[in-house]
Amino acid sequence: MTVDDREPARTRLVADADVLAADLLVGDAARTALDMVRAHSWLELVATEPLLEDAEAVVRRLADEALADEWRETIADLATIAEQPPGDHPALAAAYRGNAMHIISLDSRLQSANAGANLRAAMDVSIRSPEAFVSVFDPAAIYELVFGTEYPGPDRDPRA
Repeated sequence: MTVDDREPARTRLVADADVLAADLLVGDAARTALDMVRAHSWLELVATEPLLEDAEAVVRRLADEALADEWRETIADLATIAEQPPGDHPALAAAYRGNAMHIISLDSRLQSANAGANLRAAMDVSIRSPEAFVSVFDPAAIYELVFGTEYPGPDRDPRA
């Protein structure tokens, strides 16, 4: 699936390569954050090919080739792919080109006040660590705001 509309969507989010790898290899808040996406069919994970390649390389280096290959097949079914111009930061390109309103990243440079001020001129995006994302992201509130009806709860198994 691809995206080309420029309006940021509350239901679209980007997990940076570090978060994708941590979800698989470590768990903790990275897994909890991505479990929210996997548990709700109306939330979209947006990525670029270079972002997925970065995460796959980390998994390959820290685990093994078979796990990296299996992960790549699984994430390809979940992620909406956005184009990434050469030289762009993968998570920022995914958010901008994929109209995502949220970035989950462990990169403190992206989470800095300076980065936030600079990005506001170009795009409407919130960048948070997995822990911060989990503490503030409320699927029920987002669902009710976007769809105008009562939140039905998660609609799929995040571990499937």
